[in-house]
Amino acid sequence: MLVRHEPTVEQRVQILVTGATGYIGGLLIPRLLAAGHSVRALARDPDKAASRLPDEVAIVEGDVLQPATLAPALAGIEVAYYLIHSMEQGEFAFEERDRTAAAAFARAARLAGVSRIIYLGGLGDDRRQLSAHLRSRQETGATLAAAGVPVTEFRAGIIIGAGSASFEILRELTERLPAMVCPRWVTSPIQPLAVADVLTYLCACLDVPATAGQVLEIGGPEVMTYQEMMQRFARLRGLRRLMLRVPVLTPRLSSYWVDIVTSVPATIARPLIEGLRSAVVVRDPRVRTLLPIPLTNFDAAVHAALSERRPGERELPMIWLRRLPARLRELARDRFWPDVLTNRTILPAAAPRSAVYAEVAQIGGPNGWYYMNWAWRVRGGLDRRLGGPGIDHRTPLPLVINPGDRRDFWEVLEAEPGRHLRMRALMRIPGRAELEWSVAPRGPDGSILYQTARFRPAGVAGRLYWYALLPVHLRIFRGMARRIIERATAKHGSGKPPPAVESGAR
Repeated sequence: MLVRHEPTVEQRVQILVTGATGYIGGLLIPRLLAAGHSVRALARDPDKAASRLPDEVAIVEGDVLQPATLAPALAGIEVAYYLIHSMEQGEFAFEERDRTAAAAFARAARLAGVSRIIYLGGLGDDRRQLSAHLRSRQETGATLAAAGVPVTEFRAGIIIGAGSASFEILRELTERLPAMVCPRWVTSPIQPLAVADVLTYLCACLDVPATAGQVLEIGGPEVMTYQEMMQRFARLRGLRRLMLRVPVLTPRLSSYWVDIVTSVPATIARPLIEGLRSAVVVRDPRVRTLLPIPLTNFDAAVHAALSERRPGERELPMIWLRRLPARLRELARDRFWPDVLTNRTILPAAAPRSAVYAEVAQIGGPNGWYYMNWAWRVRGGLDRRLGGPGIDHRTPLPLVINPGDRRDFWEVLEAEPGRHLRMRALMRIPGRAELEWSVAPRGPDGSILYQTARFRPAGVAGRLYWYALLPVHLRIFRGMARRIIERATAKHGSGKPPPAVESGAR
């Protein structure tokens, strides 16, 4: 449904912006209009979008998770900006939503004859351990490109600008706390970038055809740690702050603290903080050759962000204290009664990604589950007595695993050859369970396996089931992941696999 008529003035490029009412989308559209382009916005709620966007924007009702709505939005479009990422949607299957949405949009763009997709993703070394959200953002870029439409993928780290969640966390932590306990992640090197420079990159690439089909890492002119950022911000604001570093605060606990102290909820703070566990800096400087724009230094970016605060936007002293009891109750529920319970293991392998995935894809059936097969057989027998599918050791496995296939009491939901496999439990349990594996490259000949078990319990019975079996599940899941690596390394690797780099459950 078109809420506004498209402009009649002849424009240079017909552009569709998704995520138009988001932080970056809302700032990008006025720049595109000022450059003379015709802009169309995709919105789930056209009336809400109409109240936020300039009158020159044509608004089309649609949703990237509803493919049938995309064709009208993309009709006649030359370039599409993809500025969507499910950061506030919880932990259960958010990666699936990102992949599904990106795949649907890319297919629709190809059918509509779109010449290019421009995507803003996350900066991070894909050869090393990445947080789930950061890994999902990079997989989204790969999914967009897989459909055949040339994609310009920009990867950015912390964005400095008024309204940016990253900047608001920095500002509110520094302004509200005279003394701070700093966890280990504040020492990771990062390369913050002014929002004005992000927008310039997003617009400038339209005039540089060589940026099509490229993954471009973008960052500011300075590399610093998060602690140095807070110290620099405090100095610019004329504040004195005491910072004590401790090694015990995890990103999850840090996100709870940020939720209490700042206006940014933990659901947003957690992926941002988890993304800072490793270096978030530009490793490939090609963008400086393709798009040699002048970059804004950190101090100037902060001054610009502080000057952009909207009229009348004034923070009352210690306003966050008034909401503290309610926030503490919310955080306690999230910590001790979460909607989704998870067990996650990350293992590096001295074998290529294809070899590790091959072992994942052949799990189950006659091959067994690689570790404590007797326990799987016992569980299968119990499941069969309860009316479930049980274990099947007789039927040969197909050469290729596809969505819809069954492996014993699991159904395959997603299967991306060489990259990713996700299965849903069909066994009789008080809740919904999933097993997921993703394999990423690591160095020239190695890879890294991400294995995640998720369980959405159905009431108290579901939680009792999870915690009663947690010691057994921890042993089985960790052993299964290690056996996958050992099998791949024995067949295709060059040495003994290293120990796990992360494992945890909640």
